[in-house]
Amino acid sequence: MPSASHQPSTDGVDLTTCDREPIHVIGRVQAFGCLLSVTADWLVNHASANLEDFLGKEAEAVIGTRFSELFSAGVAHMLRGKTQTLGGGTSVARVFGYRLFDNERRFDIAVHQTARGFTYEFERTADGHGHGDMQLVQPLVARLRDHAEIGPLCDEAARAMRALTGFDRVMIYQFAPDGTGTVVSEACDGEGERYLGLRYPASDIPRQARKLYEHSRLRLIADVDGPEAPVLPGLSPEGEPLDLSLSICRAVSPTHLQYLRNMGVAASMSVSILRGGELWGLFACHHRTPHYVDYETRSAVELFAQLFTYELSERLHRNDRAEETAARSLHDRVMSRISDGCSLMEDVQGLADEIWDVIPFDGMVIWSDGRFVTLGAAPNETEFQPLVRFLNTAAVNSVYATDNLSARYPQAEMIADRVAGILALPISRHPRDYIVLFRPELAQIVRWAGNPEKPVETCADGSRILSPRKSFEAWREVVKGRSAPWTRSELNAAGALRLTLLEVVLKVTDEAGRAQARAQQKQELLVAELNHRVRNILNLISGIVSQGHREGISLSEFTAELDGRIQSLARAHDQLTKEDWAPAPLRRLIEVEAAACPGDGRARIAIGGEDVLLMPEAFTTLALVLHELVTNSVKYGALSNGDGQVAVRFAREADGALRLDWRERGGPAVRAPDRQGFGTTIIERSIPFELQGRAQLDYAVTGVEASFHIPGRFWREAPRPSGSEPAATTTTAPDAQPLAGKVLLVEDNLVIAMDACDKLKKLGAETIHVTNSVAGAMEKLGAGGIDFAVLDVNLGTETSEPVAHALAARGIPFVLVTGYGEQGQIRKTYPPSPILQKPYVLGGLRSAIADLLERTPGDAKRA
Repeated sequence: MPSASHQPSTDGVDLTTCDREPIHVIGRVQAFGCLLSVTADWLVNHASANLEDFLGKEAEAVIGTRFSELFSAGVAHMLRGKTQTLGGGTSVARVFGYRLFDNERRFDIAVHQTARGFTYEFERTADGHGHGDMQLVQPLVARLRDHAEIGPLCDEAARAMRALTGFDRVMIYQFAPDGTGTVVSEACDGEGERYLGLRYPASDIPRQARKLYEHSRLRLIADVDGPEAPVLPGLSPEGEPLDLSLSICRAVSPTHLQYLRNMGVAASMSVSILRGGELWGLFACHHRTPHYVDYETRSAVELFAQLFTYELSERLHRNDRAEETAARSLHDRVMSRISDGCSLMEDVQGLADEIWDVIPFDGMVIWSDGRFVTLGAAPNETEFQPLVRFLNTAAVNSVYATDNLSARYPQAEMIADRVAGILALPISRHPRDYIVLFRPELAQIVRWAGNPEKPVETCADGSRILSPRKSFEAWREVVKGRSAPWTRSELNAAGALRLTLLEVVLKVTDEAGRAQARAQQKQELLVAELNHRVRNILNLISGIVSQGHREGISLSEFTAELDGRIQSLARAHDQLTKEDWAPAPLRRLIEVEAAACPGDGRARIAIGGEDVLLMPEAFTTLALVLHELVTNSVKYGALSNGDGQVAVRFAREADGALRLDWRERGGPAVRAPDRQGFGTTIIERSIPFELQGRAQLDYAVTGVEASFHIPGRFWREAPRPSGSEPAATTTTAPDAQPLAGKVLLVEDNLVIAMDACDKLKKLGAETIHVTNSVAGAMEKLGAGGIDFAVLDVNLGTETSEPVAHALAARGIPFVLVTGYGEQGQIRKTYPPSPILQKPYVLGGLRSAIADLLERTPGDAKRA
């Protein structure tokens, strides 16, 4: 497609003059109508000079008078009432064939709102008023529906518009993104030139004219040589001209009138074709002699154009869906071809074949992780390096495409024998990696409607101005240095492919397991969920502390109880953060969540039902829901006092679903919350949204009641108990002290280290060496005398793995502690050892040490 370079810059002549011409405040009207403008308080502020020809009132005489003085009371009332039907913006109210005065003359009237009031326009009603053009619209639209493709649809629409309006020629003119336009359909009487397939430069319909077509959808020029009437006065008292953007009879730019004369056109009409509120194209109607289209017919034309737009949009939308399907298919094929952990470089030819089916190209380069692979007609690595630096200056979040690389990239000459256009897909951020597609030069012949370069003429006073083109014969231009253009569907497919490949690259290169880029909405939800959950945990801990204090128990009892409850919270949180687990018992989930209740809350939760196993995805969802129910009950419901009871029951339904009921009794009177918070949203929407089940939450006065239905695919029967006696468990007495000797504590958090020292001393440690780094730990080990160690896995900028291997090599037992829920990677990289989950308590640390020392053989058992 030709670029702006086809518009010359000639000796000081400003080629944007047409784009800046204020055609919406032109200050004149065509002779087929007159104009009357009023203020918001109904005083006449403007009138066209031809007002007397239509209404018998001298224009200058009515300026500043009351609108009601120009008409009878009934007519003035009707005209004022029409303003109440305006919807604002660009709407126009219309009246056809109305008698304004006591005679046989009838008028077609239009009124629209302006910034300072209202503008009325009057046209004489044509002979044969009510000639039934509106009745023609429906059968003409019915003919459109017979055409499934856009080309035949536009051809039929052009024929229909010509039949409806009587113009010699009707064309459908489609705009390109650069403002140029092409005649895609044409219906004419067979005389004169044919314009089908010709392209027109953007300056033929300037930018501000295209913008005006989005607001005023029909434009009639009844006679290019007809008289015009000025709008009086030319300026308001504030010095502003009257805005004629929505005026029906607005006069025409002299440049455009000369343009039409040069084409041999005496009358024209343009009707906007909008898609999604943007100008897709125009119906362009031409006549060799003056041709007036009455207001009623023009209204039928506008209706037909709108209905045509619906039909066109449906077919364009269908094409868009087909393109989206092709892009999704490309995504699926690429994902199936590149398996997890597989590099893009391992199947370059296969990847190229998949892309070529949707986006044809002649050469491809993959630049990923410092590696370079090329296929077909493409630059070599030396030539590609400066191109990468050029691409690095483009936006990172979108594809970069051009069919004329030499116009934007100074070093394109060295690869011009192979490359004219590129399509670059950034598939990473730091550093940027790319897949770049190349197309060679494709010499094109562009058929313009005359020379697209406007001629410059010298006036008698020596000034130089732009003149409208005088020749509209097909003018052919050979365009070189360009490739075949990248189409909109190809660019859309490239954008989707970029996201696909970005996902693949992230899977391969992200060592932390961030397998793919998550959508922004998902990220925000996770952040909100995390924030909400942390706040809930802090609130629960506050309740545990305050309620335990009110019981008046001893400090040691209070500390032990507090430790146990915090450990219960930690176990519940651990259940939520695990990702790789087997189906787990529902009863245990409820018990874990109930164990976090302050005071005797756990004893007041009755659980009933034959146990089942929940699938991992359902386990996580139910944990969130139950956590919110327990938390809300502790805050506001049955567990907020000393008497309330909660009953949790679950049972199998006849349809295979699992039903879980929550019933609260004995608590404070319940009142529904004034607003729905995040917690309530989790309760009511998690199961329907995540599991496609059902949830019902009722705020009964006697206590909150909730029922949940979990589909059968998310649970299964639990194994029945064998009936044998449970295995005995051995628990170290609370006052037992399994440790003796020197302990190495590796921990990077000062508060946690201090708390751990207290616990180790209670367990019998004689000396505790504390360090927060691998180097410090290795120094302590080198000094000798260490009997036992406690290692934090993550030390901020490093891990304790080297220390663990050094301990294992020396036969010194150690325990690992971590704040991460996922322990699989730790077990793969660290020597065998017990793992404690943060926050850990005295009892958990005692059990882990006792178990480890019990299993430590021979001389290695030093404590």
